[in-house]
Parts: sequence; structure tokens; C-alpha cells
Amino acid sequence: MKKKAGFTLIELMIVVAIIAIIAAIAIPNLLRSRMTANEGAAIGTMRTLSSAQQQFQSAAINPFGSGMGQYAASVAALGAPTPPFVDSALATGAKQGYNFVSAGAGVDGAPIFTANGNPIVPNSSGSRWFFTDQSGLITFNGTGVAGAGDSAVQ
Repeated sequence: MKKKAGFTLIELMIVVAIIAIIAAIAIPNLLRSRMTANEGAAIGTMRTLSSAQQQFQSAAINPFGSGMGQYAASVAALGAPTPPFVDSALATGAKQGYNFVSAGAGVDGAPIFTANGNPIVPNSSGSRWFFTDQSGLITFNGTGVAGAGDSAVQ
């Protein structure tokens, strides 16, 4: 009598259990590394927004009475001129798990802007909220919308 070749049910269950254990170990690390990458990209984007606002203001596209330029009123406004100051993906306001909002204001001789980077899904796409203004200093807050007085990014 010939024995049929194949795997027993026990062998298949052991393989499935091993794969499940490996997945249980790997998936949280993958999600954590993705969140860290999103936060790193958000910091880079905050630097980009700060530089773009400075360039927009230097170009004096919307001058005050003194001829000094204003900052852009929104992220979309930074993507509107030809050539744009930010890429089309950032001009939509969302990039790599974060929403970005920037607003320019001020009076003649004292223009200001603020920019915030907020995670789209807190504690999944990112766990820190970022802020920058005309000073160029990027700060973060781990519990909600960041502001000027929060911890600085190193």
C-alpha cells in the first residue's frame, strides 16, 4: 500500500501559528516606523512651508503700501503663482498623513504668518502636532494643536 504525499492538519496548523506569531511581532513595529516616517516628513514640510512663505514675502506678490510683501494667505496660495513656491501635492494641504494649514497676516511693516501640521489620524498617521511662524522655529505638541510656546524640534 502506498502512502499519499502531503501535509497533515497538525503540520499546517503549526505553520499558520508560526506565521501569526511573526505577524503579531512585525506589524506594530511597521506601524510605529511608518508613524515616525510621517512625523519626519511633516517636520521637513514645515521647513518647506517656512521657506516658501519667506520667498513669497520677498517676491512682494501682495505688497503692503510700503512695498514690503505680505505672506501668503494659505498653503494653496503658495502653490498658485507661476512658478509655485510649493509643489502641487502640498498645495492641496495634505501630505503623508498630515494636514497643513498656513495663514499670512500682519500690518504694513510687520507681516506675520503661522503654519500648523496636524496628523490626519492622531496616533496612527502621527502623534505630534507641529507649528512654525515667521521666526522659522518649529515647535511640537504631543496632545493637541501646537503653538509658539511648545517644545522646539531638535
